[in-house]
Amino acid sequence: MIKIKIVSRQQQRYVQLLTNAQLPQLEITEDPQQAMVLLADPPLIAPYLAEYPHLQWLQSTYGGIDALIKPEIRQDYQLTNIRGIFGPLIAEYILGHILNHQRHFPQYKAQQQRSHWQSHPYQSMAGKTMVIIGTGTIGQHLAKVGAVFGCHIIGVNRSGITASTDFQQTYAITALNTALTQADYVVSILPATTDTNDLFDQDRFSHCKNALFFNVGRGNAVNEQALIMALEQQYLCHAFIDVFKTEPLTPDHPFWHHPKITITPHIAAESFPEQVFTIFKANYFRFQQQQKLNYLIDFKRGY
Repeated sequence: MIKIKIVSRQQQRYVQLLTNAQLPQLEITEDPQQAMVLLADPPLIAPYLAEYPHLQWLQSTYGGIDALIKPEIRQDYQLTNIRGIFGPLIAEYILGHILNHQRHFPQYKAQQQRSHWQSHPYQSMAGKTMVIIGTGTIGQHLAKVGAVFGCHIIGVNRSGITASTDFQQTYAITALNTALTQADYVVSILPATTDTNDLFDQDRFSHCKNALFFNVGRGNAVNEQALIMALEQQYLCHAFIDVFKTEPLTPDHPFWHHPKITITPHIAAESFPEQVFTIFKANYFRFQQQQKLNYLIDFKRGY
């Protein structure tokens, strides 16, 4: 019998899904000493990994696993994450904010409260250039949606090469500055690794030309003071930030009241339990048959 423990904010829903599925040879346990498998939210389980002596596999309920890849935390088990389900949600988030900003919808809402009739000039997304840093499944889906709105799509990744046809151009990360000079919209979908720490610093932002900036990857990629300076110097027009170096933001953080920063509390793409469970179920059968698991994390690379 394979024993699994669930550690998640959505605990009840996962228990229900597991119970209904009746997966062979799988039994839910509450005892860390017995668990061979974990289905867990990374931030919740990370401090307690040492309590699981028989752990063989941890299925993250999130796409982001940075809480579990810190060098001081054990790495003697198989770690898998969630992929392939976040593209539509990220695209909705990005496109929603772009349209809201460019079409002045908040301003019209405020005018409505004052019974004030006044139009404002706006721009179309057609003909704009969207630079997407991260050309995996999320970036590819966003590229497809952006192209439907008439955007020119540039991808940036480690190699400058991608098999995807969704990007009209692809640059290596070493040529990121060249891509940024062309951008109307900059979207970071980067994971948290040592290579991405403070990637967007003062020098990097200085290559932008009044662009809209989005961070829906991980907060470590953005130097926060450099972001504020880039807004003040008009390298950026506005920043939409969903992820931060420290979460939640402290009440005195300068982002809260900055007129050119829109904050959301890490909600751009939620992991819905039903979708997570579909991925877990497929991986469970692979685990049971001692096959290579889907979406296996390389602890050294961090993704």
